[in-house]
Amino acid sequence: MFICRTYLESRPMSTVWPLPKVTYTPLNMTTETRPVALLTSETAWTNFGSLLNLPLVVQAEPTSNDHDLLDYLADHLPSQTGVIYVLGQGIPLTAGKIVANKNKLPLVVVPTAISSDEIFEPHVTLPAEGLMHRLEVGPASEVIIDWSVIEAAPTYERASGIVDVVAIVTALLDWRYAAKLNRNTPEQQFSQWGAGVAAGLATQAIKSAKEIGEGKVEALRTLVDLLMMSVQLANQLGHDRHEEGTEHYLAFSMGNQGAKFDHAEAVAPGILFASALHGQDPSALRDALVMSGVRLDQLR
Repeated sequence: MFICRTYLESRPMSTVWPLPKVTYTPLNMTTETRPVALLTSETAWTNFGSLLNLPLVVQAEPTSNDHDLLDYLADHLPSQTGVIYVLGQGIPLTAGKIVANKNKLPLVVVPTAISSDEIFEPHVTLPAEGLMHRLEVGPASEVIIDWSVIEAAPTYERASGIVDVVAIVTALLDWRYAAKLNRNTPEQQFSQWGAGVAAGLATQAIKSAKEIGEGKVEALRTLVDLLMMSVQLANQLGHDRHEEGTEHYLAFSMGNQGAKFDHAEAVAPGILFASALHGQDPSALRDALVMSGVRLDQLR
């Protein structure tokens, strides 16, 4: 039996986080005067660092979301730092969110791909003792999107964040099933209106999958809007049940067991598996994922 030990708290209903400000502009047109601490990766910096004109105070390229490392980065930030920048996503983004939150500084995110909804989320999810713990840190102050940077990403990564919208299909099946069995917690009771809004987002993502995979800017902008709407819905509901179900928990479980994978390449097969578990035909979901460029054969 495949057991996933995951713990994700609901957000306190007294807090409804906003989305970050989103600016669409070429990076070389961005002006920053505040002293900057930059979190990035070697690849992102090599490919796009020359496009950023930042008054850097310090730069780090973390490769692990180890708690001690993240605490060290947050505790040893130069005192003159005025803003945290993240170039990329994944571990640097997790680190940037924690460093910014702990030092009460604004966070600016410059993604190099639209690979998940994490650039808009007000939390980070970290492994600890076989569980996934959510830490509320608040949203970024700004997300800067340069379409030339996004278009330069590998096809399989460029718009792989579509998995977080397509996953709504199976997450809603799980949520409804839990409601039928009266297994939802008081904080996560099934919301008919919330499910309706979420279903519309998934439908649009599936309709747009082909053009998203072709890298058309208008379609990529649609994907960004869908991701933002889904995150804001989670902010309003106080939880992620409409967008995270079995498919995400399978990915979390594999991560807990030490598997190394891209977010989309773990969640996407889980979507197909979860759909089949609910007795649904996953072919339309598979077609949408493949057309959008997501790889389905990377898990071993």
